[in-house]
Amino acid sequence: MKFTTIEDIEAPVAWVFKTICNFDGYERAAMRRGAEVQRMDYMDSGMAWKAAFDMRGKRREVDVKMVPFDATNELNIFLTSTGLDGLGHVELLALSRNRTRLTAEFEIKPTNLSARLLVQSMKLAKTSLTKRFKLRAALHAKDLEDRYKSST
Repeated sequence: MKFTTIEDIEAPVAWVFKTICNFDGYERAAMRRGAEVQRMDYMDSGMAWKAAFDMRGKRREVDVKMVPFDATNELNIFLTSTGLDGLGHVELLALSRNRTRLTAEFEIKPTNLSARLLVQSMKLAKTSLTKRFKLRAALHAKDLEDRYKSST
């Protein structure tokens, strides 16, 4: 199952890339929401985290690995959990000196039968899940624009 969105941001591509690579901020935001996040490694080929959180009454554990990326253009994140693998891809394109296009994709793949049933039920709600994904991306893009405007 794949989700894709495109957002245009009124900020230079280098600033947007630097801001979305603020991983400490994402760690703190996850911890404020009750997740346990532990950075595992500063690898030459990327970074890794272990995260645990409660969702729908069940404890979930996720391994997150950020793999090598092209500086100022893209980053890839792999997620592994019991029964599910995920791949996130974010690409930035400079449209002009102060305008950036952000393309975000996220794909979930089941690795066992119970996860297949979960993904199948998600496919039934794909329209609403896609709307939520696009809304969150739009809100994040707007937040980036606001932060850029207030910093200049």
